[in-house]
Amino acid sequence: MIRIILVDDHVMLRNALATRINEFENFKVVDQCSHGKELIQSLKTNPEPDLVLLDLNMKEMNGMETAQWLKKNRPSIKVLMLTMYDSDLTLIQLLQLGVKGILHKSASPADLRAAIATIATEGQYYSNHTTSKLVNMVNSKEDGTKRLQKSLLNDEEIFFLQLACSDMTYKEVAQRMKLNPRTVDSIRDQLFIKLDVKSRVGLAMVAIRNGIVSL
Repeated sequence: MIRIILVDDHVMLRNALATRINEFENFKVVDQCSHGKELIQSLKTNPEPDLVLLDLNMKEMNGMETAQWLKKNRPSIKVLMLTMYDSDLTLIQLLQLGVKGILHKSASPADLRAAIATIATEGQYYSNHTTSKLVNMVNSKEDGTKRLQKSLLNDEEIFFLQLACSDMTYKEVAQRMKLNPRTVDSIRDQLFIKLDVKSRVGLAMVAIRNGIVSL
């Protein structure tokens, strides 16, 4: 029996998904959570699941933040990420976070069953679409290298992007990150170059499009 926890802040969709998964042979949804913080509480009081089916775009402790916590604190739990985003940046970030599978929300029930089963038996699952994007990124030589380099953001840069999407001033961002304001300015300027944008609005648009922050 493959034990699964669902994490999605859309309750009706989550319930429908749980019903569908429970219809699959040898699959059982053992808990449902609205965001990462609820998942953490669940893991403190319940047996560890085999897999967490995680929505990327949640308002409180989103999929990336939750996957990062799981990687650090419960690395034995496999993560299958559900997302509407399939940009290069999103894919690379999720791979860096140790996500074992990425599935588009438009996928069929058969694809969902295959993804869960494959992760449980083989350790990871990537759809043909995801695989082809990653292969193209690597094989397109110079252009692919630039795209790959632009997609590789470290934890500090991701944290900065999340704070930059708030109403904080850059001085307040520096205080929150416990960094010198000049260091924060340097992170910002590097991201301008890396992400090919020219303003804070541009940074916010990249962060929202790629699921780093949620509206």
